Amino acid sequence: MPISAVDTISLAFQHTKRQLIQPFRFWQWTRLALVGLLAGEMGSSGGANFPTSIPNIPQQGGSSRHFLGSFPHIDPAILGAAITVAVISFLVLLIVFAYISSVMRFVLFDSIIARECHIRASWSRRQGIGWKFFLWNLGIMFATLALMVILVGIPAAIGFAAGWFKSPSDHLPVLIVGGILLFFVLIAFFIVAAVVHVMTKDFVVPQMALEGIGAVEGWRRLLAMLKGEKGGYAVYIGMKIVLAIGAGIVIGIATFIVLFVVALPSIAAAILAVIVGKNVGLDWNVFTITAAVVAGCILFAVFFYLVALISVPAIVFFPAYSIYFFAPRYRPLSLLLYPPPPGINPDDNVAPQEPPPLPPTPQMA
Repeated sequence: MPISAVDTISLAFQHTKRQLIQPFRFWQWTRLALVGLLAGEMGSSGGANFPTSIPNIPQQGGSSRHFLGSFPHIDPAILGAAITVAVISFLVLLIVFAYISSVMRFVLFDSIIARECHIRASWSRRQGIGWKFFLWNLGIMFATLALMVILVGIPAAIGFAAGWFKSPSDHLPVLIVGGILLFFVLIAFFIVAAVVHVMTKDFVVPQMALEGIGAVEGWRRLLAMLKGEKGGYAVYIGMKIVLAIGAGIVIGIATFIVLFVVALPSIAAAILAVIVGKNVGLDWNVFTITAAVVAGCILFAVFFYLVALISVPAIVFFPAYSIYFFAPRYRPLSLLLYPPPPGINPDDNVAPQEPPPLPPTPQMA
């Protein structure tokens, strides 16, 4: 039998330790933080629930209230145009980020395999396969949205057609039962979507990276593998959930500490800026609003990058966990991690079912 999901944990821990602290290299941490952030790997290790509001600050006098509330009158046409531009810009940025994230997924794969993070070289080499993965991600995104509309729209249409929403008190039992059923259907839908996402990035991406195939072909092969070992992959998903919860708790605690350390000086600086602005007679205008937005964006980016630095061990561990689990089940990856001795034909060498504690660092092409 291939190595189990439980036994793979020790290999992933050994790999993470060797890549990050043997020896410790700060610039490798920073590069991996950037790659993990752009590849979306931070979400796979569990997330922290950040506070969404700042405690109210006592106001001192009407002049400061006048400063905070003296936004200029904006023409509705200009406001509508600004909102339209903002929405279009957001969609464009979302698509651009999706492409960057797709390519960075392969950059992260290369970084784990080689235990070295070289963003520029991997980015240049992975453009073609990253584009294929980007198209797959777009298709999955649109399919997910379409299914969400169907799952929510059909019950809503039935309710409106039957008149349940015109007098909800007269149809309360039906609405309650229907709401409960819809809730569980949506939960099942989100679970399936999450499993598809995890299986794609963990088991389809390595096939795309090593053989240049598309995501659809990768899933066709993966489904054939799943038929022969459903239990092993089910345990893998279960272990990954448990590990993600544990990592999320640790990272969440560290994140709140960083938030506390960063938030206090930031709040103090904001209060000082308001007081200084009030004293020198500044008002809210295009310049002050723009400066506030830019400062907020910079602060948010700095905080997010600090969280990414904290998450680097998880950013390395979880891809390594999937790679070492998948290697005995996928021959090209196994031969990359555990190459045969010189002079031996790889076609005559059977891929190891129980890999050694840790392979030597492979040389990426």
